[in-house]
Order: sequence, then C-alpha cells, then structure tokens
Amino acid sequence: MRRILTKRHLAALAALAAIIPFSACSAPETGKDKIYLDLSYSGNNWQDEAANLALSVARSAPYADRYSVTKQISGTDIQKQISDVQSMIAAEAKLVVLYPLSPTALNPTIRQGCERGVTFVVYDSTVREPCAYNVAFITGARADAPQDAFFGAQTAQALVDLLGGKGKIFMNRGVAGTSTDQVHYDTAKAVFDRYPDIDVVSEYYGKWDSAVSQQETAKALAAHPDVDGVWSQDGEVGVVKALQAAGLKIPVTGENGNYFRKMLSEGWPGVSSGSPPAQAAVAMQVGLRILENGPDSVPHDIEMPLPWVTTDTAKACPGSEFVDGCNFFPNESDTFVTEIFQRDLLPQSSLTAALTGEPMEGLEPLGDISQFAQPESRRMYTRKSCDEGWTVGTVTDGQNPSGLTGCVRS
Repeated sequence: MRRILTKRHLAALAALAAIIPFSACSAPETGKDKIYLDLSYSGNNWQDEAANLALSVARSAPYADRYSVTKQISGTDIQKQISDVQSMIAAEAKLVVLYPLSPTALNPTIRQGCERGVTFVVYDSTVREPCAYNVAFITGARADAPQDAFFGAQTAQALVDLLGGKGKIFMNRGVAGTSTDQVHYDTAKAVFDRYPDIDVVSEYYGKWDSAVSQQETAKALAAHPDVDGVWSQDGEVGVVKALQAAGLKIPVTGENGNYFRKMLSEGWPGVSSGSPPAQAAVAMQVGLRILENGPDSVPHDIEMPLPWVTTDTAKACPGSEFVDGCNFFPNESDTFVTEIFQRDLLPQSSLTAALTGEPMEGLEPLGDISQFAQPESRRMYTRKSCDEGWTVGTVTDGQNPSGLTGCVRS
C-alpha cells in the first residue's frame, strides 16, 4: 500500500534534513585537526587502492589520535575539484592530499589555501604551484637502473628493443589533460621519433581503465590488424585481452595490472612498469611529516622509483607480501594493481590496507627522504620551469635519456 505523507510528516523530514547534511564523505571528528583526501575520480583499482593506502596511513598510530581524515570524490570535472578544494580550505583544513586533474587549473585555489596555512601534497599527477608538494613517479628512474628515468621513455625504449627497432605500434594513453599522461606521452614519443622504422599507426585514450582500453584497442585492431606492438599506460590488462581476442601475442609495455604480470610470467613478451598506488600513502606521510616538523622537513618535489618487471622476472606471490622476488597476486582480481609496497618509503604497507583502508601495524613516520628529491635536471617536466641557476637545454650528465631536454646549469 502506498503511504501518504501528511504535512506533519513532511515537516519532520525537513527538520531531520536540516540537522543531517548531505555529503559525499563523512564529517570530520570534532577536536582534531582536519585532513582531506581528494580523488579526481574513483572506480578503478588504482584509485581505490591508492585512496585506501592513504587513508590507512592517516588512521594509523600515532596520527589517528590527533587528526581526522575525510575522503572526497570530486570526479572528472575540474570545476568541481576546484570547488571541493575551496570548501576544504573554508573548513580550515590543515592538510589536503589530492590527485589533481590539471597541472595548472588548481593553482590559484592551492595558492589561496597555502596563504591560509593549508598544506597541499599531490600524488602521481603533479601541479605547478610552487607552494604545493609533488609526490610522483612520472620522472622517476628505474628501481633496477637508477640512471634510466621516465616511464614513458623507458617503456618506449623497451618496446623498440623488443621489436628490433622496427614495426607498427599503438599508443594507449591515459586521461587527457593530466600531467601524468602528458609527460608519459612526450617522453615516449621522443624515443619513438628517434627510430624511423617505428610507425605509430594509432593513438587513443584508454583513460587508465581496462574496459575502455580493451574497447579502444579492439577498434584500433579493426583498422590495423597487422600491428606489431603496443605501448600502454594503465589499462594494459584490457590491451592484452583485446589482443588475445584477436589471436595476437605481440609485445606490450604497460603498467602494473595483476593479469598483465600473470601473462608475462607465462611468456607474454613485454615490460610491466608504471605508477605505484603506494604513492598516495607516501604523499599522506609527507603531509603528516610537514605538519609535525615544518615545511622545510621534506623536499618540494619527491620522485618515486619506477618499478620494472619483465617476462623473465614476473613471479606469482604465494601469500600477501612481495617475498623472494614475487610481484603479483594470482588470487586477486585481474585489474588489481600490484605495486602497493615501497620498501624504503612504505615498508609497513599491506594487502589488507590496500583493500580496506584499515590502519597499518607499526607504521613509522618518514625519516630523511632527501635521497628521493627529484633531480633539478628533470624539474621542468613537473613544474614547467627550472630552478634558479638552471635553464632549459639538452642534458648530458646521464640524468635524462638521450633526446630529451631538461634543466642544465646556467
């Protein structure tokens, strides 16, 4: 039977609504300094794991007693992200940790927040506002080869090597407008352009999403069934599945999807590298370090090492840790992103924290992380400017791959 609401019922509901505000996130606890975690979008494994790891840090001892952490999902509209950050500033946030949709659009709002005493730490993608702190892997060097920097350049070179310097390739890009996608693309293209027999026959935006990447790769295959290799950002699991559906087993360079590493371990030719979700937890640690020890206690530009797993080194983990060289979890979903650990910066990470956001056991505050400061020669790729005493030019000190410009001493 349909119930009829009287005026008295409606008045009661209105009164209840007045005291229970509608919000995308829970209200901060009273009596504690406020921390906000802002996601640009959610729904893929990388974003969810990154958010859970960041929340896990803030919920762990000794921070949980002093800080209240609130998660906000801004979505893919930059104007909404700006509005959400403005609301955080108005709510007297002490720290905002966020994934920025744009390297520039947030700058005025971030600057306003800094002037009001808010600390901003962004992760994975970067912003150019000088007062914000960047924690990103996009210019980082390979963990197994510290002189080899940039995901885009290193995976492009790996694909060239797998193809013997010639062939038709696809480029599966990420989310348009982010610094992450642009730096990856620019540095990869600089490598491909050095090889006249490498022909990029299709570029498309997989949006760091396996389902979208699978659809877009299938479309590209319909037009170019004779493709020889694929360079991919996150979404490579979908790329591999599209190739399997087409009966192709060709070289793929991608990021850290569980299924991709499983295929590598079974002999698929390629390289797994890319963005660790652990970055978000490190960004939270950096922000908490600043609140506890001051703005000069960490570098403004922190560079995460670049993971590197090949067909020869891909290895299933028997449990929930990276042990004995293992690097993927066969019992987790195909799209689970494997890089949830960082031995030097986040040794207390766990599979449980990545899946649930529960506190980490025995979490230690960050120590001296000066060794993870981004080299000055690579600053222009994240800040679009060089430090004082440096100018844009060709780097010859081994810090940047051949053919890429950077910052050189004036």
